[in-house]
Amino acid sequence: MSKVSYYTAEGLKKLREELNYLKDIERPKASQAIAEARDKGDLSENAEYDAAKEAQGMLEMKISKMEETLANARVIDESQLDTSKVLALSIVKIKNQTNGMEMTYTLVAESEADLASGKISVNSPIGKGLLGKSVGDTAEIQVPSGIMKFDILEISR
Repeated sequence: MSKVSYYTAEGLKKLREELNYLKDIERPKASQAIAEARDKGDLSENAEYDAAKEAQGMLEMKISKMEETLANARVIDESQLDTSKVLALSIVKIKNQTNGMEMTYTLVAESEADLASGKISVNSPIGKGLLGKSVGDTAEIQVPSGIMKFDILEISR
C-alpha cells in the first residue's frame, strides 16, 4: 500500500534532481563497473564482478523506491494552509517548560528534515506532538527520556 507524502515545491525538486542523478550518472557507472569486471575472466571466482552486481542491485532498489515516492508525492499549497493550528510546513515557536528555552522549528516531510536548519519531520515525536495545536496550547510529548512539555508561542508560514 502506497503512502502519500507531502512536500514543498523545493523539496520535490530536490527529490527529482537526486533521482535523475542516480539514473543518468550512477546507473551508467554501475553498468561500466560490471562490464570491466566481466572482462577480467572467470565469473565464478570473480569477487569484483559479484560486488559490482550487488552495487547495481542496491542502486536499482534505491531508484525504484524514489520513483514510488515521487509517484505518491503531493505538493502543499502553502497559501491555502490555516495558521491557527500547527500543520505540515508550519513554522512553530515553542518554549520548553522545564528549562525555559525557546526554539523555532519548521515541520516538514520526513525526507526534507534537517535539524541543523531547524526543519523537523512531522513524523518525529516532537513533530507529531505539535500537530493540531494552537497558540497558547501546551504540547506534552513522549520522548525516550520521559515527557517534555512545550508551550506553543507562535505559528506562522
